[in-house]
Amino acid sequence: MITGLRAEARCLKGLDVLVACSGARPERARAEAARLIAEGVAALVSFGLAGGLAPTLAAGDLVLPAAVALLDGGRVATDAAWRVRLGAVLAAAGMRWREDALAGSDRLVASPAAKAVLRATLDASAVDMESHAIASAAADAGLPFLVVRAIADPSHRAIPPGAQSALGSAGEMRPAAVLESLLRRPQDVTALLHLGRDSAHGFATLRRVAALAAPGFAFR
Repeated sequence: MITGLRAEARCLKGLDVLVACSGARPERARAEAARLIAEGVAALVSFGLAGGLAPTLAAGDLVLPAAVALLDGGRVATDAAWRVRLGAVLAAAGMRWREDALAGSDRLVASPAAKAVLRATLDASAVDMESHAIASAAADAGLPFLVVRAIADPSHRAIPPGAQSALGSAGEMRPAAVLESLLRRPQDVTALLHLGRDSAHGFATLRRVAALAAPGFAFR
């Protein structure tokens, strides 16, 4: 299991899986995937929050994409049988999800305009910064691959600079950096509050998925 944030990794507590955190950096996600493969994992999962590209996706909505859309136009399919098994577990508990493609991006897609362009270009409903790197590593190794993502910032929501500077290199949150940004840009406080509320919905979804999928995440 590879996450971008330490807070995402904490949602997986209690599962019988190896967890690595990439710090929301695609190159590090690729390196962590390679490390887990070298350690002999049987499959890879990209797990965490995502940005919404489709206007119909709200904060906290679950995405189990059938494929990851790459910036070069290619696509990497997720494991269909595994996705069906996990979906059956979640459906039994009343959870719903979307299977639309998820876009991989090397940089943060922060504005509604940028999200709209990416949706039109790649025909994807959500975006994150790790799944495309993990997908490529899994495809090269011939391993099953799955994406489990919850929406944190819907398509209409902009991610303010304060939030962009809040993430440390190891995936930890840096509250002092947020406060420093707010001193420079106090007009961002409302956007940060909205993002915090929306992210809380996303984390709640991730925790519920992890609890329902424990201990083996429906892999076998």
